[in-house]
Amino acid sequence: MSYTINRMFNDATFDDIDARTRRALADHGFGVLTEIDVKATMKKKLDIEMPAYRILGACNPKMAHQAIGIEPRVGAMLPCNVILREVEGGVEVSAIDPVASMQAIENAELTAVAGHVRDLLAKTVEAI
Repeated sequence: MSYTINRMFNDATFDDIDARTRRALADHGFGVLTEIDVKATMKKKLDIEMPAYRILGACNPKMAHQAIGIEPRVGAMLPCNVILREVEGGVEVSAIDPVASMQAIENAELTAVAGHVRDLLAKTVEAI
């Protein structure tokens, strides 16, 4: 089982894909709670150059509330990360597959919620 939902964008700029990703997330009920510019962090902390790489911590409040109600410690696995990374030929977007990430928790009700979130994220990635 893959642990991410991926899509490659050729001939698009990183900033364009970033804006399109944020719009698609919002259109599917997700907000971006956190953002990590990995490229800038690696340069600042380690003086290492790398291609553009950004982690967006996305949250669908309704789904998060439902999951926390089922399994209170699931917050340790939230939010759902979506990465944008510059690769040869374009930009790749990868969203976490919540079903894969929740496999360690044996709770069928939570697995069902994770499946719904996976469907929303797959639709989001497709809409970018």
